Amino acid sequence: MELRGRNVLIVGFERTGEALCRFLLDRGARVRVTDKRPAEAFGTKLREYAERGVAFETGGHRPESFLEAGLIVPSPGVPPLAEIRAAREKGVPVLSEIELAALFLRGRIVGITGSNGKSTTTTLVHGILADAGLRARLAGNIGTPLVSFVAKSRDDDIYVTEISSFQLEYTELFSPAVAALLNVSENHIDWHGTFESYFAAKRKLILRGGPDACAVLNRDDARVWGLAAEARARVYGFSRKRRLARGAYIDDGWIVVRVGGPEKVLPAARVRLPGAHNLENVLAAALIGRLMGAAPASMGRTIREFRGLEHRLEDVLTVRGVRFVNDSKATTVDATLKALASFDRPVVLVLGGRGKGGDYAPLRPQVRKRARSVVLVGEAADKIEKALGGAVPVARASNYREVVRTAFGMAVRGDVVLLAPAATSWDMFKDFEERGRTFKREVRLLAAGLRRKGARP
Repeated sequence: MELRGRNVLIVGFERTGEALCRFLLDRGARVRVTDKRPAEAFGTKLREYAERGVAFETGGHRPESFLEAGLIVPSPGVPPLAEIRAAREKGVPVLSEIELAALFLRGRIVGITGSNGKSTTTTLVHGILADAGLRARLAGNIGTPLVSFVAKSRDDDIYVTEISSFQLEYTELFSPAVAALLNVSENHIDWHGTFESYFAAKRKLILRGGPDACAVLNRDDARVWGLAAEARARVYGFSRKRRLARGAYIDDGWIVVRVGGPEKVLPAARVRLPGAHNLENVLAAALIGRLMGAAPASMGRTIREFRGLEHRLEDVLTVRGVRFVNDSKATTVDATLKALASFDRPVVLVLGGRGKGGDYAPLRPQVRKRARSVVLVGEAADKIEKALGGAVPVARASNYREVVRTAFGMAVRGDVVLLAPAATSWDMFKDFEERGRTFKREVRLLAAGLRRKGARP
């Protein structure tokens, strides 16, 4: 693709938007950035790029900027704006940053997507490959924007990339060397409009691959595995429930990878991550690692030492026998159900935030079965309480200090207080990280207050 002299519009000026500016300027493009936020929100950041010739429009979007562009590149998470739709209808190409990067990048890409588990799996795959001595780079939503690697890329680089449905929506030809779809459940309906549109974006990653590519699919997810019949790539499965002729599975308590012959990686009991869903993530990571050349013994050492990521079933503190767990990243109903299933003791469940347009009804049977009570907070509280239908006692909180203290008051010794909100954080926080850290801070303040009063935390 020739970019010199081309009018390129970047939509959204966060981390990816900045990376795109640098990439496009280096290739002689004429760059304009549009962002709905006011100029003051960026501090002095705009000045650096304006001095290099970038035109900025802030505080809203001008339809003319979209219609006059020779190429539009939305940042990940930018909503499906009417201006973007209108430009596409007029024939203006709209391209995801990952596809633009792939056109210029040397090396191989591993693309990992799914409704849940993307960050954990991507991080573990990167660790497996790096520990095996390969030139692995962590990229995409969890790392550095893929386009940032282009200038210094080498043929032996491997870019382990977490990819969202937002990014996939604007791809046409993007085809990694290894494409993995971990699972799929109702998510981002507020963005895509329907589950069918959401899944259509996800399946692009698998179905675009040719005969030289590899597709890694969850054998235990019927909708995901259904893509195996359509894929042109070589298909490998991963499963907790059955042995596979090609893929990763559990056999006699061992994680086994079978790309050629079966190879033992490590006993499943040595995996430190809690929950059946995390065992699936490990199986997928081990399979990807083997496909990219990591040895089983090396993979076993990396997996054994991997403790997971912040805000994913993260142990915070035990206060007077009540265990607090932070799973702020559980922004979907399915993620919350998986978090609930990870504990064999009663749970006081913290739910709420800004909904994604999905149905909360599937929570009710598992909340009834596994939760002692629920604490609700945020915009979706009314909708969630209605969906729970009185399954367990419910309390309300207006902030996270109240959340922690209310949940602690409803718990008894031996219980788990679990933040797994089944909603985004954007009604109260910048992101799920800020929400999770606020939760952890309030837990520590609770414990410190009890110590000051002479009570044993």
